[in-house]
Amino acid sequence: MKDALATRCIHAGEIDDAHGSPHTPIYTTTTFKFASTADLLDVVDGRKSGSLYTRYGLNPTIASIEQKLASLEGAEMAWAFCSGMAAEAALFLSHGRKGIVCLGDAYGGTLELISSQLPLLGIPGHFLLGNELARLDELLSQGVSLVFLETPTNPTLEIFDIHAIAKMAHAHGALVAVDNTFASPVNQNPLALGADFVVHSCTKYLGGHSDITAGALMGSKDLLMPVWNWRKNLGTAIAPEIASQLARSIRSLPVRVHAQNASAQNIAEAMAKHPKVSRVLYPGLPDFPGHALAKRQMSGFGGMLTIEVKGNGDDATRVADKLKLFALAPSLGGVESLVTQPCTTTHHGLTPEERTRRGISDAMLRLSVGLEDPADLIADLNQALG
Repeated sequence: MKDALATRCIHAGEIDDAHGSPHTPIYTTTTFKFASTADLLDVVDGRKSGSLYTRYGLNPTIASIEQKLASLEGAEMAWAFCSGMAAEAALFLSHGRKGIVCLGDAYGGTLELISSQLPLLGIPGHFLLGNELARLDELLSQGVSLVFLETPTNPTLEIFDIHAIAKMAHAHGALVAVDNTFASPVNQNPLALGADFVVHSCTKYLGGHSDITAGALMGSKDLLMPVWNWRKNLGTAIAPEIASQLARSIRSLPVRVHAQNASAQNIAEAMAKHPKVSRVLYPGLPDFPGHALAKRQMSGFGGMLTIEVKGNGDDATRVADKLKLFALAPSLGGVESLVTQPCTTTHHGLTPEERTRRGISDAMLRLSVGLEDPADLIADLNQALG
């Protein structure tokens, strides 16, 4: 019997405790002892699994969360990191050395890493917007080794066809990594659609309470094993205390995300009718450009939406500053609702011209819908827009 996601969120990876705890204890020790040198070498050489040294990730609490993370995406294996960016960096360094293609919009830190830092190490980066997808085959034919994408994207919620992109990449021997942070495993499973890797900023929906910073990379054992040494020697494994907090949060993940999906849909529909909103970007709206594709590859449309205020960036700033329940803050996926103006936060590092090219206007406000009553959130938006 294959357990449903809600069941796996609670039970997957939990280690039986001699004292009867239903949850894996927090092992804060940095090192672990062995009965003999032979036993130690079995773990060091990989003949047996076991605990050795926490910086390596060989710690029972970390092993427990990694089993739970793998189960969320139907992956053979997962590595847990100290942040989502740490997970991406290890992925790029191990599998992107022949070049990385970043499709569509992405988190500002990701764009900076691919465009500025990795070229210093001889790793070329290429960027294609959704309307430039026809050029992907050309780049793949040049030997690029990794295609990276978010779907839905940040902040325009653009939807990419994971299955079609994976088929194209695999025909050229390239791998595909999908940042599934916006969707969460509740709404989308990229590995089942043909992707090779799934990346999460666990700081967001998996953490869900804006109180931890963590990341994860999921995939097959063959593809994840080369990543392990990068994590070990860069020292970016998750801390046991954070791993335990993350496990706590994942137990309520489906309940939270289903509620956020429903609230975001209500808010998107209300804002689509507002006279001071020029457009609403949300995959659950029938007139959204990627709605049909989202219905095919997603089981829910997520808790993120972007509204564009009529007027200019100053008008959007005034709306953001007047909101009461939506906290003005970066990040997303928590139980509290957040608002951010992409031109001042997530994409502030891009030039105005580049933001325009990517369809990111100064009048946009990105909303992360929390667990407040949706009627209260709509009222808050109405008073701010008024």
